[in-house]
Amino acid sequence: MTYRSDAAALSAKSAGCFQACTPSFRAHYARPSNLTIHTTMADITTSAADKKEKEYFTDVPQQAPGFFLKGSHQYDWGLKNRLSKVFNPKDGRTVMLAFDHGYFQGPTTGLERVDQTILPLEPYADCLMLTRGIQRSIIPASTQKAIALRASGGTSMVSPFEEWEGEIDGRKAKFGRPGFEPLSNESTALNIEEAIRLNASLLAVQVFIGSAYERQSLKNLTDLVDAGARYGIAVMGVVAVGRAMARNAQYFRLATRIMAELGAHVVKCYYTDEGFETITSCCPVPIVIAGGKKLPELDALKMSYNAIQQGASGVDMGRNIFQSEDPVAMMKAVRGVVHEGLTPEQGFAMFNDLKGK
Repeated sequence: MTYRSDAAALSAKSAGCFQACTPSFRAHYARPSNLTIHTTMADITTSAADKKEKEYFTDVPQQAPGFFLKGSHQYDWGLKNRLSKVFNPKDGRTVMLAFDHGYFQGPTTGLERVDQTILPLEPYADCLMLTRGIQRSIIPASTQKAIALRASGGTSMVSPFEEWEGEIDGRKAKFGRPGFEPLSNESTALNIEEAIRLNASLLAVQVFIGSAYERQSLKNLTDLVDAGARYGIAVMGVVAVGRAMARNAQYFRLATRIMAELGAHVVKCYYTDEGFETITSCCPVPIVIAGGKKLPELDALKMSYNAIQQGASGVDMGRNIFQSEDPVAMMKAVRGVVHEGLTPEQGFAMFNDLKGK
């Protein structure tokens, strides 16, 4: 009995199958009898001179650098990549331009024509905070800026509220009873599929700690955190402060910590003149400050500078930019303070130099 190798047996079997085919099939696919194939080892073996020697770097341990953002080292690659578009990896800071006010205020001062006001500012922002309607209708799809998409809403400035008499800055005023803010009755305003379609890096959701709708707004936050986690999209919890709520360090320590504990990747809150460093210290994720009401340019720059010095990872300004005497000059001055280490006075000098040019 003769034993053949598996390769020889397979070759013989293949030849037998070929012979079993129809004559026309064999005639079409058979090798021409006059065809000669010449193969040498040089054809299949690269010479030692031409071959690049492999480098395994056995003496160099693989680097495993931590991510540059506070509290972000455990995130998935895609989420980190999106956050690195919001925050500059060189310094871990951001200048966000907020112009989502129209979702409850309508055409507020400075945003009557978003195309005229905001588009000249777009080149100087790291991230644009906006609604999906403005993103689709105004912002060019060619923008390279990160998108922070407003993801909660449902009420407006004209929402009715119960009367309650109290004080604002020591003056009598009438507004909803303590803890009752009609604007706090928000729901999620888009789903995760829409956020993906709009290529959002960050979803912004308002949270009303201490209001009548605290539970609902926290549920909005956690629902978006869960949805975003499936696709690597970050969520920013925005501390909303009603007219009857105190803006002090104790309140912001509570609000920012709650949102971080419930999964927010970034938190936005107001700056406080006293104790702001305690807010950033006990919040395990990056904090960016809200600009709030319009301030004189030097005061806004001082607020930005102090916040950065006390642990903030950036600013998310709106009215202090687009309501400025010269929005582009102010935008550049804020960038100078946040990213270039300018003092408020240096930033203000930059503003004055650029103003009107």
